[in-house]
Amino acid sequence: QVQLVEPGGGLVQAGGSLRLSCKVSRGTFIRQALGWFRQRPGLEREFVAAISWLGEGTVYSDSVKGRFTASRDNANYTMNLQMNNLKPEDTAVYYCNAGGTFRGTYYVPNPRFWGQGTQVTVSS
Repeated sequence: QVQLVEPGGGLVQAGGSLRLSCKVSRGTFIRQALGWFRQRPGLEREFVAAISWLGEGTVYSDSVKGRFTASRDNANYTMNLQMNNLKPEDTAVYYCNAGGTFRGTYYVPNPRFWGQGTQVTVSS
C-alpha cells in the first residue's frame, strides 16, 4: 500500500519552494526504486523524478532538472521531492509511485502502487 501524506502540496508564488513527502508501507518500500509523476491540467500524467533503492542514483525530466531534488529516508520509509524555483507550468497534481523499474536514465512506474496525489499550484 502506498500512502501519500501531507504536508507537501499547496499554493506558492512563482520562484518559491515546496517539499512533497510520500510515506510508503515497509513491504512496498524496501529494496524498491521510487518515482514522482505529475498531471498538469488537460495533459497526461508525466514523469518528474525517480530515485534508486539506495539513493545513489536519480533521474529527472528535463523540465525540472536543476530545480527539483528527489531523496529518500530508508529508515522511515519516506520519499521526498524538494521543489525550488517553481514556475506556473509546474502546477499539477503530483503522484508518488513505488516499485517501478529504475535503469539510471529512466523509470517505468509500477501500475499497482500509486499515491492518491497532491495538488501543487504555482501562481505567477
